[in-house]
Amino acid sequence: QVQLVESGGGLVQAGGSLRLSCAASGTIFSVNSMGWYRQAPGKQRELVASIYSGGTTNYAGSVKGRFTVSRDNANLTVYLQMNSLKPEDTAVYYCNADLRRTYYDLSRDYWGQGTQVTVSS
Repeated sequence: QVQLVESGGGLVQAGGSLRLSCAASGTIFSVNSMGWYRQAPGKQRELVASIYSGGTTNYAGSVKGRFTVSRDNANLTVYLQMNSLKPEDTAVYYCNADLRRTYYDLSRDYWGQGTQVTVSS
């Protein structure tokens, strides 16, 4: 069993900041990448940012320069520091991890339950 537990969402005014955290737990052999996706009402889920085990990061164009993804490999935790938030950042944010549960397993995606981020204008 693998669990991804998110925290840190909430309501913030435009221009403000929030920090999301996501901790992975359970039977985990290795983690390839961890990251964050978001889904706004009526829209498809989209990648926000991801980080690989070696530290390589990937950002959506709309958040570059405002959001920073980081990772604590020892504690299997990924963070998303969100600055200069805009109303269009309002969405449910989902933690994602591409990982192998055991040596014998192929890697696959796991998801958190989602945390709401609301940015008021």
